[in-house]
Amino acid sequence: CLFFFSAFNRKTGEPPLINGWIPYLGKALIFRKDAYKFLLDQQKKFGDIFTVHIAGRYITFIMDPFQYVYVIRNSKQLEFHEFANKMASKTFDYPALSKGKFPELKENLHRIYQYLQGKPLDIISDHMMKNLQDIFEWKCSQATDWETEKMYKFCCSVMFEASFVTLYGRVPAADGHKVISEIRDKFIKFDASFPYLAANIPIELLGATKKVRKELIHHFLLQNMTKWLGGSKVVQARQDIFEKYELLGDYDKAAHHFAFLWASVGNTIPATFWAMYYLLRHPEALAAVRDEIDHLLQSTGQKRGPTYNIHLTREQLDNLVYLESALNESLRMCSSSMNIRISQEDFVLKLEGNQEVVLRKGDWIALYPQILHMDPEVYEDPKEYKFDRYIENGKKKTTFYKAGRKLKYFLMPFGSGISMCPGRFLAMNEMKMFLFILLSHFDVELAENKAVRLDNSRMGLGILLPDVDIAFRYKLRS
Repeated sequence: CLFFFSAFNRKTGEPPLINGWIPYLGKALIFRKDAYKFLLDQQKKFGDIFTVHIAGRYITFIMDPFQYVYVIRNSKQLEFHEFANKMASKTFDYPALSKGKFPELKENLHRIYQYLQGKPLDIISDHMMKNLQDIFEWKCSQATDWETEKMYKFCCSVMFEASFVTLYGRVPAADGHKVISEIRDKFIKFDASFPYLAANIPIELLGATKKVRKELIHHFLLQNMTKWLGGSKVVQARQDIFEKYELLGDYDKAAHHFAFLWASVGNTIPATFWAMYYLLRHPEALAAVRDEIDHLLQSTGQKRGPTYNIHLTREQLDNLVYLESALNESLRMCSSSMNIRISQEDFVLKLEGNQEVVLRKGDWIALYPQILHMDPEVYEDPKEYKFDRYIENGKKKTTFYKAGRKLKYFLMPFGSGISMCPGRFLAMNEMKMFLFILLSHFDVELAENKAVRLDNSRMGLGILLPDVDIAFRYKLRS
């Protein structure tokens, strides 16, 4: 009855509604189980535009990648930041950035992202490179014989500490590594509950998550952060802005810093794992990337090994076409972000081919790029890892086609338009540098012969985690 009642009340021009028979939940359970398969099935039945009732929300999916541009460019009517701010404030426990209470705070924080671009990006990338090398040396310099570790745990340990020290500074205590490890362990516990928090599940129903979140936030209180040495300009600029708002309490400021940490590593860690995993699973890819790295070191007169400091310019990083292609290919296969916009008014979205979609105020619009990333028309054999997929005639390949037409959007792991991740350039640099140091310093191979699959519990939220960890081994290269 609910289905027919809702279908009967659809307005002319509104897309087909897929409602489900469970009140409120709608299609939430089947969507969460396998969103990719569910959306493909609905596309076959209803075409490229349809609305799905998911947990009280009516979400209109645009499946045709040629129509993405019409959603992305209508940023006035189809807004993202208000939705993101509400979700983040509830997830990380700081007050919503209302204009009345905190005038221009959202805009001021957004301007700070200039420190993650251009020359400031070069500075923070240099610091990240040094910190990565220091951590690799501390962690691995004695590996003259084979050492075995779990790969995800290894990536998490190295990337978390390097990112933390680069952004927030070093913990001056003698046991600084231990302190950061304790923060990391709490972070992992909180992160395991992130999909439930994002789905609006009350934190009180998530066991110890509320207690862990409070402990994490307390690490970022001003009296603790002032003890850390050598923090980044981007974090210092955020501190300076927060100090201008008297209504923002000490706990609220600390919660903002914790949210920034999560945004910095929550997706970068699993993305680093998948890049490393796929390289080790494919010897020809590993050899090509390592040869490219060795050639760069040789051509610039730099020596490899934990005792030598390697310096890479942005241009040198950008010219590592095999490394970048291998990384992009792993991102294509493991990213599952849902690009959401919310209609700010009753609105007719005009699309290519004289198509129109009637939207109501509050309706959600969603792009689901994983469908694009796995489209066999765009990517031949999309389920296969091809490390050189983004290379053509020895240069970066940026032209991909569907139905004989060139696509404007073909790889979207960092979102799109106003929702595109402002830290994407730093994230790419970090992952490239991690792989550069790993492959230049060490012989690396898998120690287990088992397949690692994507854990779908984070579908729609960014980079998917592995369903299991896998052992690998490493030793210093001769």
